[in-house]
Amino acid sequence: MPKNGMLIRSTLVLAAMAAVAVAALTAAGAASARQTSNVTVNGAGSTFVAPLVAKWVAPVSSQLHITLNYSAVGSGAGILAITNRTADFGASDAPLSPDQFTACKGCVQIPWALAGTAVDYRVDGASKTLRLTGSVLAKIYLGQITYWNDKAIKAVNSGVTIPHTKIAVFYRSDGSGTTYNFTDYLSAVSTQWKTNIGKGTAVNWPTGTGEAHSSGVIAAVKATNGGIGYTDVEYAIANHVSYAFLQNRAGRFVQPSRVSILAASKLDTTPNKSGALSIVDPPAKGTFSGAYPICTYTYVDVAIKSSNAVALKKLINWAILDTANKGQTYGPPILFVPIPSGVVSFDQQQIAKIHT
Repeated sequence: MPKNGMLIRSTLVLAAMAAVAVAALTAAGAASARQTSNVTVNGAGSTFVAPLVAKWVAPVSSQLHITLNYSAVGSGAGILAITNRTADFGASDAPLSPDQFTACKGCVQIPWALAGTAVDYRVDGASKTLRLTGSVLAKIYLGQITYWNDKAIKAVNSGVTIPHTKIAVFYRSDGSGTTYNFTDYLSAVSTQWKTNIGKGTAVNWPTGTGEAHSSGVIAAVKATNGGIGYTDVEYAIANHVSYAFLQNRAGRFVQPSRVSILAASKLDTTPNKSGALSIVDPPAKGTFSGAYPICTYTYVDVAIKSSNAVALKKLINWAILDTANKGQTYGPPILFVPIPSGVVSFDQQQIAKIHT
């Protein structure tokens, strides 16, 4: 065969081999892309848990190949979103009521995070971080204590300079699980509050000004000399706002911290049939002596039958685990503590109910 013929044949063979190699690489690349392409999960609700969910977004994408979209619109709006199936899950710091369970038409409630509600305040000129009792806090929100240097506040702040500053009360104007936790606590420590106001995601506040979401409350407190409000403790820390020491039933004044929230978590580690728990105002005995009195579980609410069941189950199971690089390990730096093993076991049974 002439040399130029051999050259042409060799060139054709090499081209064919290259085409096969390119095709193989393209197929492998497409398969890899299919394996790593992200499924989207949309959630809405609790502003309390939003700082933790924000920490989850990146690892959920890299580890689970799930794009997690979350709208911090408040617990009430989150429950409405899952009820109307406009989101894959709703998040709430308040357990679902029987009516809400009925309206949700086949939902499971899964406690998936745990933290404390701080009592945020701004009092310019106070010489130390202030102490409050449950009784004093209830009277402030009842409108019965109106100045920061009231004798009842001074009585538990011996040696602290407190100016004659009018108290400006702030509360959540939207349906809020943080409000539920706060009013659950006030109902536990004040008979007058329990009888006349009660607990709920929204109540008839005797005094004060409503603000939307935790961000609204913390902004109002930060901007107002004399302001007082309530948010997840991470909002106070991130916004450099003071938060009070609260007296627990053991008589100790404590702030929300990893240790004090973890102590409170031991009060209830066995969810009831619906998945609800309450850990406000722990008793004085034993391990509860150092507990912070306004702590709460926060819940993810999911439809049992969901077109996104596979991704939801993967996401929630990841979120509740405290092993390396799983969801609960992202909580302690922002004062969310790992949920107890008994709660994790219950959660796994709830997760197993979710299907397409």
